[in-house]
Amino acid sequence: MLKIHGVPRSRAFRCIWAAEESGLPYEVVPLGFAPGFKLERPLAINPNNKIPALEDGDLVLFESLAINLHIASKAGAPLMPAGNDASRVMQWSLWTGTEVEAHVMRWGYNTYLKPEAERVASEAAAGKEALDLRLAVLESVLADRPFLLGKDFTVADLNLACVLYAPWANKYDLAPFPKVKAWLDTCLTRPAALRARKQREG
Repeated sequence: MLKIHGVPRSRAFRCIWAAEESGLPYEVVPLGFAPGFKLERPLAINPNNKIPALEDGDLVLFESLAINLHIASKAGAPLMPAGNDASRVMQWSLWTGTEVEAHVMRWGYNTYLKPEAERVASEAAAGKEALDLRLAVLESVLADRPFLLGKDFTVADLNLACVLYAPWANKYDLAPFPKVKAWLDTCLTRPAALRARKQREG
């Protein structure tokens, strides 16, 4: 049994979605936030004291994208393909963490996450400008394929789509990126994604 520590309205959403896609049994061990984005109680199994964290038997993992790679590896293909495509999964997952997420958060904090009085319009604009450059890369990649690696949805798509879920759900202007918009719509309306979203959005 996979134990995912966190709440769906956090990065644990990503791991819940991965677990739903995998078909592996899992449970969510609720741990949410107090005011100021601080955990309501310490999480001893994560030295960073952050959510999510995963327990899988004797294995304990932190970092949501790493957790997802582990879950997908247990599930196997097509969620985690073999050979060179496994390396491509790693490439896109690392690209998500290094090239995309910080700009999503910079835009998000200054658009809807922070109290309105604390938002800085120039920071939101800078986040959007940087994110748009990455979305242009993604648009070009998706020009000739439905998913990042080709015809099949993999955990690479999941890891990137879950980071882009917040812009997708919060009125980010995706009009210049129709391939990205169509890809996100497809990813985020998969049955497993809908089950995970029901937990987050409900």
